[in-house]
Amino acid sequence: MNSSEEVLDEAAAWKRLLTVRSAADAEAAGIVVSSSRTAGWRGRASSGAELLAQLYSTLCIAGPQLAFAQLGQSLDGFIATRTGDSDFVTGEEDRRHLHRLRALADAVVVGAGTAVADDPLLTVRACEGANPVRVVLDPRGRVPLDRQVFSDPSAPTLWLVAAGEGRHRSSAAAGVGGHVEVLELSGLDDFAPAQLLKVLAARGLGRVLVEGGGVTVSRFLHDGALSRLYVTVAPVLIGDGVPGLRFNGTTVMRDALRPPLRRFELGADSLFEFELGSPSA
Repeated sequence: MNSSEEVLDEAAAWKRLLTVRSAADAEAAGIVVSSSRTAGWRGRASSGAELLAQLYSTLCIAGPQLAFAQLGQSLDGFIATRTGDSDFVTGEEDRRHLHRLRALADAVVVGAGTAVADDPLLTVRACEGANPVRVVLDPRGRVPLDRQVFSDPSAPTLWLVAAGEGRHRSSAAAGVGGHVEVLELSGLDDFAPAQLLKVLAARGLGRVLVEGGGVTVSRFLHDGALSRLYVTVAPVLIGDGVPGLRFNGTTVMRDALRPPLRRFELGADSLFEFELGSPSA
């Protein structure tokens, strides 16, 4: 190895990862994946750059059509206290990880409950990258217009409502700016995860991050619509509150979900990446 060779730093490595959507893109960016699926960089790279390759290369190479989800929770499985306070369950490293996932997505999805309770901005701020399209699942059209996804024009927002709500909500959204589009779906069946992904894909939104909350992520997981699931666990005990993953499980332990996983340390938190495979049709 040439000791004078330039070392790839973390910032430059992240810029390269933002360009990757396929194995061919990864090869062009200098990513090398071993037979054991461990990723690294061709040539010399800093420890930060190597960690980025390990964390995100497999997601980037997975292609332009996939859904993945992220949850940050306490050790006892809660994403917020009983009052809904979630600032912040996990630490700064996990928040940076979440923003990186947003930057790698075409769209970021939240349910109405999360939009109301957390008032998230859903933009990319903790790293370099473009803002994804914000998608609000709101069948009853109950999210108020003062939420940041509607009032902030820095990223487009797609407001999905059920039949009968479209005209009323479109009229209301017209007052907050052209970045909000109301899409009326024909019925509640159209809010099923697989159908939602088809609706988004038809709009060129193939890479979808399901960010919250626990109910929405659990629905996508239970319905087999996710390719990957990221769960970050913080070393804190809340006692009770808003739960993270909850779905109708098995009565027999041997039938419980045990997908392949990888573990990473994000500061004091532990990140678990579950590889769920190809979503069911």
